[in-house]
Amino acid sequence: MDRRTFLEGCAAAAALGLAGKAAAFSSPRMSVQVRGDGPDVILIPGLTNGRSVWDGTVRAVPGYRYHLVQVAGFAGDPARGNASGQVVSGVASEIARYIVDAGLSRPALIGHSMGGIVAMMIAARHPALVGKVMAVDILPSPASGFGFAGMQIAPLADALFNGLMSSPQGRSTLDALIGQFGGSGVSNSRSDSGVVARATHELATMDLTPELPRITAPLTVVYAVPNIPEDAAAIDRLYRTSYAPARGVTLRRVPGSGHMIMYDQPQRFYADVREFLTG
Repeated sequence: MDRRTFLEGCAAAAALGLAGKAAAFSSPRMSVQVRGDGPDVILIPGLTNGRSVWDGTVRAVPGYRYHLVQVAGFAGDPARGNASGQVVSGVASEIARYIVDAGLSRPALIGHSMGGIVAMMIAARHPALVGKVMAVDILPSPASGFGFAGMQIAPLADALFNGLMSSPQGRSTLDALIGQFGGSGVSNSRSDSGVVARATHELATMDLTPELPRITAPLTVVYAVPNIPEDAAAIDRLYRTSYAPARGVTLRRVPGSGHMIMYDQPQRFYADVREFLTG
């Protein structure tokens, strides 16, 4: 056996070993599928979305071993452990546990929307586990994008959550709203309304700004801006101000895009992902 064949065999054995560890990993809040081979990258979807939102990214940016997270209760997956308790922080804790159990060495984390909050939460609370982070179209205090601070919106979020969850009519309204989330090609209508409601409430009242200085890994934030100069300038200011406490953060704006950047501006998004992973 020549050296090249031996090394290829070792790489294949290592990949099979990792796939086995991923398959053996069990969590009531999430599951993981592993695709590809190369440096490790964990992909975390946003609110109501399944792992399929990353399919285009995985195809367009090969050469990495992608770990695609599916949040229990989203996109047709049973609610399981997310039927109670905090969804966002619960999933963050489980991904941190997955990194340890699967034996990953400081993987890159890429999270869209809620997934970006999860990625930053892991990096702030478990800095030794993370190599680099990309947060896609999310602010550290999500409510600030609507002109609220976490404490200001808390009573409104509490009232809305209790109203939607306390009656069949409220649940029906929530189910209808869930179908409007996301963008083209996104299947949201099969998400569990209770899981979505509690995750939304958690995001509305959350502010990770005080935790940003704890993130020691390189942080890239990709965000969408409209083709309206005044609105785009206001969004630029909001992102600069919101991420000012982060160490050496890189902000990348994507003009002419809505929230689902990977669908609205896929080639630009894939280019940003390539630069992030190779930088």
